[in-house]
Amino acid sequence: MKATINHNSQTFQVDFSKPIDISITLTNTDENPIAWYIEKPVIEPVVFGDWIGKVSEGKSSTNFNNIFFNPHGHGTHTECLGHITKEFYSINDSLKTFFFTAELISVEPEIHGEDFVILKEQIEKALNGKTTEAIVIRTLPNLNQKISKNYSNTNPPYLDEKASKFIREIGIKHLLIDLPSVDKEKDEGKLLAHKAFWNVKNVQELNDEARLDATITEMIFVKGEILDGSYLLNLQIASFENDASPSKPVLYQIL
Repeated sequence: MKATINHNSQTFQVDFSKPIDISITLTNTDENPIAWYIEKPVIEPVVFGDWIGKVSEGKSSTNFNNIFFNPHGHGTHTECLGHITKEFYSINDSLKTFFFTAELISVEPEIHGEDFVILKEQIEKALNGKTTEAIVIRTLPNLNQKISKNYSNTNPPYLDEKASKFIREIGIKHLLIDLPSVDKEKDEGKLLAHKAFWNVKNVQELNDEARLDATITEMIFVKGEILDGSYLLNLQIASFENDASPSKPVLYQIL
């Protein structure tokens, strides 16, 4: 279904019959991606005595599962600045609109010592002067391992503080990336890229310039055949009162 969209003084066409889901499925198998040293998710039926909430077991008319997972470590998730602040802030309160213009870019992190880092110059070159509400960063090489990788103790690539600050300074409110974090895995708690993007200067007492309505989405996966360029982003979250929620970002190509 093609539709003409009027959004922030822009008019364009999108085809809503061709969604591009860039989230990773959460499962209770060894194929589920993992970060931050935790185990895989648990999805299992409720048990009351000899009653099991699973139709195939023959004692229940419904499937009735408990799910135990961590949004930060078990797949695609969207977080607000409450992820790093002393005071509680909820993603459910921070994200109130769900459609944004987005630019998909592909970047190969550069080697700096023992790290692979995404630099400001790379982001600036890839955007080439374009203005957008959201940026979707696909790292190269774009291996299918991303959808099942255990990232713990692997020192994945990350976003340089200056790159994160640049993204903030050009007005981008929503940052999506196919890595477990925008920051270095072991950085002594500095969280420089998170702080630069949200403009948080003091996690103990939030400064007036902090961006309460900006979000970071991590552990996405953009298939290789999806071309860099301009899209409409639908950023879907569950209604959790938590700093982060599992999420389902969906792109629609702008025609």
